[in-house]
Amino acid sequence: MSKIGKRTDYIGWDEYFMGIALLSAMRSKDPSTQVGACIVNRDRKIVGVGYNGFPKGCDDDLFPWDREGAFLETKYPFVCHAELNAILNSISRDLSDASIYVALFPCNECAKAIVQSGIREVIYLDDKYADTDAVRASRLMFTHSGVNCRQLTPSHKQITLDLTLPQG
Repeated sequence: MSKIGKRTDYIGWDEYFMGIALLSAMRSKDPSTQVGACIVNRDRKIVGVGYNGFPKGCDDDLFPWDREGAFLETKYPFVCHAELNAILNSISRDLSDASIYVALFPCNECAKAIVQSGIREVIYLDDKYADTDAVRASRLMFTHSGVNCRQLTPSHKQITLDLTLPQG
């Protein structure tokens, strides 16, 4: 009698939730930087997702996407980061002990929201702005408030999503 075993090539929890964050980033209309975030509670249930973009009601065809120029002619005073959007879009106001998965290490403004919301862990892929004052400030706030940060080293470098139903 042949006995079929379970699949062994499935992805782990960290890669699953980071995959949701990266998929969310694909909703961003920002031409230079797409970031997504996924908040997971202690029961491994997704309670919030977000991506970087303009606030509700701000037409993304009327607001600037530029990175350089006069402050009000750039995206920076207007774009809401993925982490903040995930917190604001969460289905629960109780994010105590939750984790947030995000591609880039959070800036200081997002760090404030993460700490204030009760999120206790930040899992990120890249820390390319580590030498900036904004990220240094984030690290200080996370350290002093007890938020654990860890960089994810995925065991799968690529996950392919096929939007057709599997045959079989």
